[in-house]
Amino acid sequence: MADNPEDLKQQIIGLVEEKGFPGELGALAADSLGSEHAMLRMIGWLRNSQPRRAEDIADEMLAICEDRDNWRRKKESEFYQQKYNRYLWDMKK
Repeated sequence: MADNPEDLKQQIIGLVEEKGFPGELGALAADSLGSEHAMLRMIGWLRNSQPRRAEDIADEMLAICEDRDNWRRKKESEFYQQKYNRYLWDMKK
């Protein structure tokens, strides 16, 4: 399996079309996901699900984006907490 973004986007489009929805929906979902990891998650979901409505695909794409954003916020928070802890440690010296 190729992991470059354009190939992943084409896979999403193809899977969305296989499910009976327009390729434009797949392109929009792939563009919105943003990262290769998120695209791979969407591909996995599309392979293992039977969405009945276009909204099902959009909902899953939004859930994946929310997970990605939560992870990003968590890592940012950990980074700044570490800096703050270092600051407090240095103040004690």
